[in-house]
Amino acid sequence: MNDLQQLSADYARIEQAIHFLERNARRQPDLATVATSVGLSEYHFQRLFTRWAGISPKRFLQFLTKENAKALLARASVLSAAYQAGLSSPSRLHDLFVQAEAITPGEYKSKGAGVHIAYGFHPTPFGECLLAVTGRGICFLAFVDTDRQSVLAQLEHDWPSADLAEEPTRTAPITRQIFSSRTGTRLTLHLRGTNFQLKVWEALLRLPPGEVTSYQSLAEQIASVRATRAVASAVARNPVAYLIPCHRVLRKVGDFGQYRYGSARKKAILGWELAQADGG
Repeated sequence: MNDLQQLSADYARIEQAIHFLERNARRQPDLATVATSVGLSEYHFQRLFTRWAGISPKRFLQFLTKENAKALLARASVLSAAYQAGLSSPSRLHDLFVQAEAITPGEYKSKGAGVHIAYGFHPTPFGECLLAVTGRGICFLAFVDTDRQSVLAQLEHDWPSADLAEEPTRTAPITRQIFSSRTGTRLTLHLRGTNFQLKVWEALLRLPPGEVTSYQSLAEQIASVRATRAVASAVARNPVAYLIPCHRVLRKVGDFGQYRYGSARKKAILGWELAQADGG
């Protein structure tokens, strides 16, 4: 079992633990209680969690509190100088440089006709994902919640006229680039969306790991102060989970809010990034 497979296997238990904590937040359960909820001893749960996140469960869970979410929003710096220079914030996880290449109006109208898309299912630190690429970049990344077919159906819906082929040998190296600890990775996204959606996604791409924003702040960035609801809709339609970091958008009141792939996964990804940016 390679590193990503191990992290993916660990995530199933981590997700269970986060769901348990969501249901019992007011009780503030101790480590032993959380460990018991996922069928592990305190010792083994501590080891598993530290292997997955790089830090202790207690410290990781501090990142997932509403109070911490409020503090993050209060100090959020959406346009960091480092990121404007083409660098993400220091992270033990990865240092990705992602640029977006939108399809042309003609390509948008053709719904992907003549485009060959290779896809594959692969393990990640946050469960299995479906990654799809064209000759111009990554066009789709989604986490598998229930079954593979439903996620594949979404890819087919997004690119109805494209030629799809399962080619895991082509997509596996790219998945490793995204989720491994290698630095200096450069990736290109091949995006299909409206002009408004592209503006929102590009604004999200300027968020470095460890930074968060709100829907209202995103609306202000793209000069659409009154379009908060439309911004939320564009965020929800993000075709490349994780790379366009919609998980870093919180509600203005400090709540984590909903996520297409579940609240537990959103908290896991955000907590993981915060832990890495904080130095582990």
